[in-house]
Amino acid sequence: MSHLPVMLPEILRHLAPRDGEQLLDGTFGGGGYSAAILDAAACTVWAIDRDPAAIARGAAIAARFPGRLQLLQGCFGDMVSLLAARDVHALDGIVLDLGLSSFQIDAPERGFSFRSDGPLDMRMAASGPTAADLVNTLPEAELADTLYQFGEERLSRRIAKAIVAARAAAPIATTGQLAGIIRAVVPTDRSGIDPATRSFQALRIRVNDELGEIERGLSAASGLLAPGGRLVVVAFHSLEDRLVKRFMQDAAGRTPAPSRHDPGGLHRRAAPRFALLTRGAERPGDDELRANPRARSARLRALARLPSRDHEP
Repeated sequence: MSHLPVMLPEILRHLAPRDGEQLLDGTFGGGGYSAAILDAAACTVWAIDRDPAAIARGAAIAARFPGRLQLLQGCFGDMVSLLAARDVHALDGIVLDLGLSSFQIDAPERGFSFRSDGPLDMRMAASGPTAADLVNTLPEAELADTLYQFGEERLSRRIAKAIVAARAAAPIATTGQLAGIIRAVVPTDRSGIDPATRSFQALRIRVNDELGEIERGLSAASGLLAPGGRLVVVAFHSLEDRLVKRFMQDAAGRTPAPSRHDPGGLHRRAAPRFALLTRGAERPGDDELRANPRARSARLRALARLPSRDHEP
């Protein structure tokens, strides 16, 4: 399947690129968002991706927009230092697509999917421990905790026990091997979702420290946005969306006030620096879901930095 950027019209509506602006695509992937943003306005897009293959693919898009697409290899959680090295210290808009790109899912050699057998890798970058390292070395209890915490897998202990028993006979090296071990001990539920789905998600998240990366990226984004700047984030599962929702509600001052019995409630709360652009999470429309079933779990949230009050009387 070719790469289809998820919720692109909604992204452009909330990001609202304008001529002369400096914008960031923090998860470049297949470049769909970056290309659409550059088509929409005479702006500059800084694009970050930790995947060397994504940066290499971006050369063709950069050639279409001479000088306007700047590719940076690295983690979006490091956006402050990556941009500072290019003398960029403020942005008018940031978009983060927290899902895997179709290029990663559809490449068996990357080990992200169990639909085709391949090495059990799952690294977005080309360094660090692989998923095979985790399933073959983690103690059973830690492996179970990983599957439960990052995959919300209720049968994590049963799966971890089966993995440890299998690896005692021979190392688990491929996606097909791991998926087969999981399917042998987890029944298919009524949703039709493959029994290995949640475990693969959990391992991928841990291999790439995805939740920590999201927290670092959101914090960095809030500091980089200029007054009026917009942040748009698309999440693909509840763990991601929970972090985004909490961050945006806190930034917009939507957290509950302290109890009147709490001494902290006597202190005046600081005025919020951001305003929500979305009421709850927006979801893909029916037309998009028919054209791109992979968008089914997407959830979009957005906020904007309020105008500066530094010069108000």
